[in-house]
Amino acid sequence: MSSIEIKKIGITKLDTDAVVNAANTGLWKGGGVCGYIFADAGSEKMTAACQKIGHCDEGSAVITPGFNLPAKYVIHAVGPRWSGGDNNEPKLLYSAYKQSLLLAKENGLHSIGFPLISAGIFGYPKDKAWKKAIQACNDFIKNNSDYDIKIIFAVLDEEILAMGEDALKEIVGD
Repeated sequence: MSSIEIKKIGITKLDTDAVVNAANTGLWKGGGVCGYIFADAGSEKMTAACQKIGHCDEGSAVITPGFNLPAKYVIHAVGPRWSGGDNNEPKLLYSAYKQSLLLAKENGLHSIGFPLISAGIFGYPKDKAWKKAIQACNDFIKNNSDYDIKIIFAVLDEEILAMGEDALKEIVGD
């Protein structure tokens, strides 16, 4: 049975089929979550795999091996930079989650770990980011009832964890 949960854990520690990197359009090593994923996966191997792909549009996602991570794969999802909310940011953020989940399904992956995409250096307000993230994941589960997937959000901060749990209760229920 499919599920959504939130854990206080570093994303690179998740033993899931895939983890999601909050990527940039050039797929180069960035800061924050992206930097940790590249470092723990093996920067040279991950950089080479990403350079081979070359680019990923905002709201889209691509997949590479997980290399040295416990996760078999890394799905690189590009969320939008926040610029006030009137430039398709909600639609692009929703799409980044949806495309990640579709890639997971296409590759037969049944567990996936997400960060809170766009809520770090891209500046998306955390409460709005949570609502869009949970909505996208919940919609995917509803629209793919024939496919079991365990969705885990990995966070490091108690306040962000609490915000996520509130959004989960609001959108999914108990």
